[in-house]
Amino acid sequence: MLVLASGAAVAAGLIGSGSLLDRERPPVRISIRPARIAADGYDSAILAIESDALKPPRISFSDSAHGVAVEEIAKHDGKWRARIRAGVVPGRIGLRVETPGHRASATELNLDLDTRDSASDGTPDFLRLDTGHDRQEFRRWFSFVAESQYFLSVAARPAEINDCAALIRYAYREALHAHDSAWTESARLPVIPAFDSVEKYQYPYTPLGPALFRTHSGIFAAPDVSNGTFLQFADARTLWRFNTHPVSRDLVRAVPGDLLFYRQQTEHVTFHSMIYLGESQLQRDGRRYVLYHTGREGSNPGEIRRLTVEELMRFPQPEWRPLASNPNFLGVARWNILRTGTEEADAHEN
Repeated sequence: MLVLASGAAVAAGLIGSGSLLDRERPPVRISIRPARIAADGYDSAILAIESDALKPPRISFSDSAHGVAVEEIAKHDGKWRARIRAGVVPGRIGLRVETPGHRASATELNLDLDTRDSASDGTPDFLRLDTGHDRQEFRRWFSFVAESQYFLSVAARPAEINDCAALIRYAYREALHAHDSAWTESARLPVIPAFDSVEKYQYPYTPLGPALFRTHSGIFAAPDVSNGTFLQFADARTLWRFNTHPVSRDLVRAVPGDLLFYRQQTEHVTFHSMIYLGESQLQRDGRRYVLYHTGREGSNPGEIRRLTVEELMRFPQPEWRPLASNPNFLGVARWNILRTGTEEADAHEN
């Protein structure tokens, strides 16, 4: 009986050891080529996984891998191959590959800052929305978020919205967020549309972090990421000069999400801005609207106003009419991140 018991114990130990050994089989061999790619939102590398398992391995990334994604995974010659797409944030990314029956494998992918500025307008290409989908979704969110503020009470509106530029900055930033449940809760909008989010990146996960707005002239260069060239704050003049580009002095060329700029001469020169909404997304009446915040005047905190294009064209003070003959009207401008080189193509996307 003692011998048999010992034999059973040995057998159980062998079975247990075998299971343990199975769980601790060496990691499968993996390699990534190239090991260094551009952090431009599109460049990619191929991850080769020396496994013939029937199910695809699980691939995960380190916490710093904002925007990095597995674009596709498939078998080639009996082994698994995955295409890894870059985000726009540079740095060293850790990859972990889990294959059934093996310990996890690990490797690294290096993403280099994309310093290109294809339009030489100071806006880095990593911020530009290169696809029609992303440009359209940005315009829709930007216009919707801005217009929603008009329907909110002052108490429900973010306190930062206190002038025309602040309204624009807020809507711009929120349009670039991932519009997930956390964002929905924080935005506190009356309704949430079923729009897609921008795919290339989500605020604030870019090399600039939350500092979205260029503050002085010049072509983008790598030091601009951290030398104060980009800030979270920008007034109307700064938005006009360094973050947008002119489209026309004819309002008929405007598309939703464009901006109207004015330069008024009173005791001193002041710059003002409006958002061209096009047709309202919250009140379907077929009319075209513009939206703006009047700004503070003395003890008056100002208010958000929404006018039809017809009302603005007949505005009692002619210096606010968006007409080419009005020297105070600087024209219609478009965000640099929407710049394609062909403005007509932009218009046709709407």
